[in-house]
Amino acid sequence: MASEIHMPAPECLIENINGRLLVNPATAKILSAIRQPVVVVAIVGLYRTGKSYLMNKLSGKKKGFSLGSTVQSHTKGIWMWCVPHPNKPDHTLVLLDTEGLGDVEKGDNQNDSWIFALAVLLSSTFVYNSIGTINQQAMDQLHYVTELTDRIRAKSSPDKRDIQDSANFVSFFPDFVWTLRDFSLELEVDGQPITADEYLENSLKLKQGNDKKAKNFNEPRLCIRKFFPEKKCFIFDRPANRKYLIHLEQLQEEDLNPEFREQVADFCFYILNHSKAKTLSGGITVNGPRLESLVLTYVNAISSGDLPCMESAVLALAETENLAAVQKAIAHYDQQMGQKLQLPTETLQELLDLHRASEKEAIEVFMKNSFKDMDQVFQKRLGDMLEAKRNDFCKQNMKASSDYCMALIQDIFHPLYEDVKQGTFSKPGGYCLFIKKMNELKDKYHQVPRKGVQTEETLRKYLDSKESVADALLQTDQSLTEKEKEIEVERMKSEAAEAANKMLEEIQKKNEQMMQEKEASYQEHMKQLTEKMEKERAQLIADQERVLALKFQEQERLLQEGFQKESMKLHEEIVALKRKQEEPPPCSIL
Repeated sequence: MASEIHMPAPECLIENINGRLLVNPATAKILSAIRQPVVVVAIVGLYRTGKSYLMNKLSGKKKGFSLGSTVQSHTKGIWMWCVPHPNKPDHTLVLLDTEGLGDVEKGDNQNDSWIFALAVLLSSTFVYNSIGTINQQAMDQLHYVTELTDRIRAKSSPDKRDIQDSANFVSFFPDFVWTLRDFSLELEVDGQPITADEYLENSLKLKQGNDKKAKNFNEPRLCIRKFFPEKKCFIFDRPANRKYLIHLEQLQEEDLNPEFREQVADFCFYILNHSKAKTLSGGITVNGPRLESLVLTYVNAISSGDLPCMESAVLALAETENLAAVQKAIAHYDQQMGQKLQLPTETLQELLDLHRASEKEAIEVFMKNSFKDMDQVFQKRLGDMLEAKRNDFCKQNMKASSDYCMALIQDIFHPLYEDVKQGTFSKPGGYCLFIKKMNELKDKYHQVPRKGVQTEETLRKYLDSKESVADALLQTDQSLTEKEKEIEVERMKSEAAEAANKMLEEIQKKNEQMMQEKEASYQEHMKQLTEKMEKERAQLIADQERVLALKFQEQERLLQEGFQKESMKLHEEIVALKRKQEEPPPCSIL
């Protein structure tokens, strides 16, 4: 997407109308033009906590997302702003500002949980913005994180023998950043200074006990620790005197608290330098059209009363993209053959060599643009289409050769048969003269280059159609004895039989060439599929190793804190993940 096409201002991507979430098609369409990888930063938090200000700072613009100046929630639904990424060339920064959670005017806060879940599903970095310190009230307000297991499915049909579906969240979920606004505490423990990250880790420590109070205390903390192993925390002083806050976007930088300015700069530096491009399972990088597909799939699922399923969304996206990948591959094949093929080809092998080279490139195009082609459904479709194209080119090649040869034959042999009509050969010795002239014309015909694969067949059919002329000349030539005529008839029969045998050999050779080509095509598909599957397998193992390392880290921490039961649950997840890692890769069924 060229920089001049980027959005000059935010637009509403997901509308919240009368408690119903709807995708704004015009805004979603903007994503379809962004072919670059997208870094998606979403911010969520209670209403009137300054989320929009931080998003405007990330955009590099002073104005953009509406800040508002009252206790009313100003942003409704989810708003999107796509801007060129300032630090990552060829990437687009997608900023998602969400409706404030907990707005008392809404009455029913059902959609708050869905907005929270959508922000998690769509982002590569998820920012939770709150006021003050991380105390129990702050944790209670973050109850949405405990509801994610009721709002999201990782797999479309979890294996009953498998671990809990939510154990797979960590492989899909974004990095978690907690921003604490108007923070007034000193960052220290036992008189020793600590970092904001250490403050967050301390705040997420669990409390011993089995009663309801301990459970309520631990549940949100456990969810954050399990679902978001990559965590970061930023604290912000009050930006200015309270009376100036209603005009925050009008304030000059020098009017803001210097410490606040520095804290905002640190936040922006971290987000812009550490936020990764959005990826899907298997390391698939998300671009604009893919993000658009995810938005539509998730919101449609919510609207129809289903749970958004990450695996189903990826498979739905894969189906669309794999179909497009087949079309791109076929278009590339057509382009290559159109540029390189000149009909008729001298031999069938010449055509097959051109087809094979173009087919190889077409498969490469498909492999580059496809992903999660379950059971190789789309690759087989591509193979069938390429085989049909090859067969059609073979037919075209035969027709082009036949047409050219027939025109050439008419041009060369027509005068000879005109002479026959004029009686030129109706005299003693005329038959021998006719045969001599015929052989000269055959030589002339064979000397013409690039007649194609139907050279002999077309000539044979033509001469067969004129056989009665030669027979008549033979029988009426008075210079030949009956014995000589019989010998000549036998010679002609022998020639015809030899030509028929030669034709059979040619057909057999052609069939062998086509069978060899089919086998070569299969081997090329298998070679490229194997290479792709090996790469995907390596990426999957790398992803699983990363998840395992994070789970091991959390398990160790739980053990250190004395939570044996929770540590054992995590151990079971680790064992299940290792078991899955050891499973043999799926076999190709091409």
